[in-house]
Amino acid sequence: MAYSDLREFIAALEAAGELRRITAAVDPVLEIAEVADRVSKRVGPALLFENPTGYSRRPLLINQFGSPRRMALALGVDSVDDIAARIRKFLDLKPAPGLLDKLKMLPLLAEAGAFFPRTVRTGACQEVVKRDNFSVLDFPILQCWPEDGGRYITLPCVFTRDPRTGRRNAGMYRLQVFDGQTLGMHWQIHKHGAEHMREHIRAASGAEAEDFLGRAHALPTVARPDAAAPPRGRIEVAVAIGADPATTFSAICPAPPGVDEMMLAGFLRQKAVDMVRCQTVDLEVPASAEIVLEGYVDLAERRREGPFGDHTGFYSLADDYPVLHLTCLTHRRDPIYATTIVGAPPMEDGYMGQAVGRIFLPLMQMQFPEIVDVHWPLEGVFHNLLLVSIRKSYPGHARKIMNGIWGLGQAMFTKCIVVVDETVDVRDPAHVALHAFNNVDPERDIQFTLGPVDALDHASRLPNFGSKMGVDATRKWPSEGFQRPWPKFIRMDAQTRRRVDALWSSLGLD
Repeated sequence: MAYSDLREFIAALEAAGELRRITAAVDPVLEIAEVADRVSKRVGPALLFENPTGYSRRPLLINQFGSPRRMALALGVDSVDDIAARIRKFLDLKPAPGLLDKLKMLPLLAEAGAFFPRTVRTGACQEVVKRDNFSVLDFPILQCWPEDGGRYITLPCVFTRDPRTGRRNAGMYRLQVFDGQTLGMHWQIHKHGAEHMREHIRAASGAEAEDFLGRAHALPTVARPDAAAPPRGRIEVAVAIGADPATTFSAICPAPPGVDEMMLAGFLRQKAVDMVRCQTVDLEVPASAEIVLEGYVDLAERRREGPFGDHTGFYSLADDYPVLHLTCLTHRRDPIYATTIVGAPPMEDGYMGQAVGRIFLPLMQMQFPEIVDVHWPLEGVFHNLLLVSIRKSYPGHARKIMNGIWGLGQAMFTKCIVVVDETVDVRDPAHVALHAFNNVDPERDIQFTLGPVDALDHASRLPNFGSKMGVDATRKWPSEGFQRPWPKFIRMDAQTRRRVDALWSSLGLD
């Protein structure tokens, strides 16, 4: 099912017993985060704070995605694997040889056409339009952790446009509030928003931009005296907060190149996303969003952003990042502020990350059909650990998979990849650990490589660049130089298991 907006999803959560309303006054500075953290650690319900301290008419929603069940509810399915099955159906489409076969394809092709976003003239997100005397601090924006650099918007859909192609991008990048109309834009170097900014710099500055970009540490900082002059120009930005859950989730998804995240949202919710044109920038945003921020980033301006208590469980360090200047704020008449907190798992974002892995498994298997399953454990905080099971067919097969994954989109950041045989359940980390620790000869089976790493990896030798490790925990073959007998894994025989199944209830052990 498709939720028309966030409010419809809140109603569905409440009907499913997955929402708790908090009427007591709780401060958005630290207190709400502490409550949400405690609830997250026991995989508790979504929380609707109806009376944040100082914001009695500005309710706040948090932890809406904070369990496997709520993640499935958000996408309108019984299990996120149902969406993976739909993706497989489309990937299996082949040219139809005959008329009858072509006719059979029409329903699928018609369904695909229904996913494209639609532009509408008006939207609830623009019931109130403020071009002057507005402030984002009219909303209960959180300070999550004691040493954070300030308050942060943590669940935004950030829209930009590629100046070369005109294609839209929606990403989720945290925004530090400097004041009511100025925010820090956390565009990490590898993200699409940062790439759009680099393209704007190249377009604005021509050949000089190459020198400017080449001297930059990450995103270009203010140029040194010996560098090319800072580029002139702006990149327009729109930020939607509180869209329907599938649209919000789409902003974190690694969409294939050239695929609009709003089309992906339409696929997930099985209904097109209605988009409305912004008031002051040439961008469109989800019409049903609760709050929209419009503005621009000056190509040359940087400001210190951070520290920020991040999903790694550590504070990410302060650094210079672009600055978002707001030109307009629009919202519903009675807006709900949607947010999240990140920190040591389990947290809400962990279940979002695991859903991404489940949903996009078919795309990975299209590249590597020998992959049986993959799993990102919550403790691996997205980029630190990936468990992979494969149908091993030849010597060195596990190493081929490691190197292939490191060359696959955002999976390039994976610090450790452990590859096991298809009989190992990668969704059970204890099962993987038992096999891996038993199967590995460390000197023989561990390989290291250098390459890009996540910007939040504080252990790497340099920002954004470091080493990665692959572990071949598969059964070793003689053709891989292993000449000893490989032992059998202990399993009870099927006949005995059936006999014990039959008498189990009489043993009184349940």
